[in-house]
Amino acid sequence: FAEELNVLFQRFAKIFIGCLAAVTSGMMYALYLSAYHERKFWFSNRQELEREITFQGDSAIYYSYYKDMLKAPSFERGVYELTHNNKTVSLKTINAVQQMSLYPELIASILYQATGSNEIIEPVYFYIGIVFGLQGIYVTALFVTSWLMSGTWLAGMLTVAWFIINRVDTTRIEYSIPLRENWALPYFACQIAALTGYLKSNLNTYGERFCYLLMSASTYTFMMMWEYSHYLLFLQAISLFLLDIFSVEQSDKVYEVYKIYIFSLFLGYLLQFENPALLVSPLLSLVAALMLAKCLQLNVKKGSFVAKIIKVINFYLVCTLTITLNIIMKMFVPHKENGHMLKFLEVKFGLNMTKNFTMNWLLCQESLQAPSQDFFLRLTQSSLLPFYILVLIICFLSMLQVIFRRINGKSLKETVTLEDGLIGERPEIIYHVIHTILLGSLAMVIEGLKYIWIPYVCMLAAFGVCSPELWMTLFKWLRLRTVHPILLALILSMAVPTIIGLIFPRLMTELMELQEFYDPDTVELMTWIKRQAPVAAVFAGSPQLMGVIKLCTGWMVTSLPLYNDDDLLKRNENIYQIYSKRSAEDIYKILTSYKANYLIVEDAICNEVGPMRGCRVKDLLDIANGHMVCEEGDKLTYSKYGRFCHEVKINYSPYVNYFTRVYWNRSYFVYKINTVISFQS
Repeated sequence: FAEELNVLFQRFAKIFIGCLAAVTSGMMYALYLSAYHERKFWFSNRQELEREITFQGDSAIYYSYYKDMLKAPSFERGVYELTHNNKTVSLKTINAVQQMSLYPELIASILYQATGSNEIIEPVYFYIGIVFGLQGIYVTALFVTSWLMSGTWLAGMLTVAWFIINRVDTTRIEYSIPLRENWALPYFACQIAALTGYLKSNLNTYGERFCYLLMSASTYTFMMMWEYSHYLLFLQAISLFLLDIFSVEQSDKVYEVYKIYIFSLFLGYLLQFENPALLVSPLLSLVAALMLAKCLQLNVKKGSFVAKIIKVINFYLVCTLTITLNIIMKMFVPHKENGHMLKFLEVKFGLNMTKNFTMNWLLCQESLQAPSQDFFLRLTQSSLLPFYILVLIICFLSMLQVIFRRINGKSLKETVTLEDGLIGERPEIIYHVIHTILLGSLAMVIEGLKYIWIPYVCMLAAFGVCSPELWMTLFKWLRLRTVHPILLALILSMAVPTIIGLIFPRLMTELMELQEFYDPDTVELMTWIKRQAPVAAVFAGSPQLMGVIKLCTGWMVTSLPLYNDDDLLKRNENIYQIYSKRSAEDIYKILTSYKANYLIVEDAICNEVGPMRGCRVKDLLDIANGHMVCEEGDKLTYSKYGRFCHEVKINYSPYVNYFTRVYWNRSYFVYKINTVISFQS
């Protein structure tokens, strides 16, 4: 009895210390982000306008709607104004909640008012505090996932250390706090942690129920937070489908996860204003195909030749049904699926060529290009990439070994011990290997996806380094059987404090560095607009600047930095013509068609000297307008007009007939668009 009590106490102590380390890691990371943000922007010493300018581009739009919700007389009225919004974009009424996935802002505004925080803390601190807190949950979930896979909480510590060391490639929280991914990915990490526990073979009934409930809640929340979440879940569903093929024992659990997907999709469809994108999503088509294929499956003896043939037929059936169902859904469900995304992928993979401004502008974005050499160099210097490749190779080869044994009809042991060296037999390992290969393949094409992939690279590499089972698998292949598992675990654990010891000097150096973000020209511009421009004025300019104007002044704009709406993309392209070689009359007609009263020309865009010639805004416009040769054989059309943004500054006819300069500083030139045109020279 005393021995059993001692074992129970040791197990409890291990779990308690691990949970304490996980929670502490998350809290410390959240506090670090808060301190770093303060040191970078000197947030507490700035006026409200200067704080708001730190939100750039689409981040400014998201935060502006949070402000609007707090100003609304009631929550219901605030939601109504957002869902029937005609005060943001001229001549356009939008459902901002659906189009921009503003559920985080709705929740944050409820919490701010319901908790009485308006008497304690300023709205902006409450908002960024929630996001930083979610990042703490993010690393805690990665910690727990690595712990569940390796059996030691030291793997979780190593995961967090690598995550922070490679922060440039794991998160964009330092540059764009309100981004949808910063709200959504922590829930995805929780879902993966719950899924990892749920797939484990030795899980008891209560643990299984807890993991299932956590997985259900986090899957649905993740889907509500980010419009692209169902694409990530689609990749996860593919991974589970392949797991079901390779690991027969987990088939029932996998189909329970499919039910969660269906429930989340339909509940999300209803609560996202009957969002048709969820009905035509590949995730729903795949899960429906899997369910239909399961109904058509025959009960045959496992491991028999007939069972193997049926698995091949089942794979073909699922692929065919998925494509067929998706085509049928798109035929019968009215939808505005991101058509520009499909066009972008065609151009990206060389299936099509285009001179379209929007497509070429997207292709020029760093986050949508292939990873650079610096990316791989950073991961190698932090030791993450070498360990990840080693762990992935061992797990993948072990997985193939187990699969071939099954194909050959060899039965495996019911209970796999550490000395067996069969890391690839565990279903959660098979799932993670497939999932990380899928994510990694996409990240090799589009660098922006590294923010989804690299956190799981950290988790998988840390699991492998601290997993005695993985190293026993390797030693068995190398016929090295003299290393005792306990001694092996102690040796491997030495790597953890070593790597963690390297991180703290770097973090302290970052916090001690004096940084300052200050943009006096933008502050002056926003101050002028609030003081001099009429309340009903409509401003035109680059989409990024329009987002800041909407946040800082509340004035109406002609375009927004959003790329999921074809009409807004067309508006952006038309407004960008102010930097092209077009006549004053053409620009005037474009601006007045959107009821614009003021035009803002940015010197940084007009005189842009980019590192990549052909990727500057004015170059892309010249290509689209036929004023620059893009490829051999293209016809070059010489424009008889100078570049508008240069010519309008000179103040000569016909430019002064259409536009009157009313304000300027070093970075911005503001022109009033004349309603009565005089052609006197």
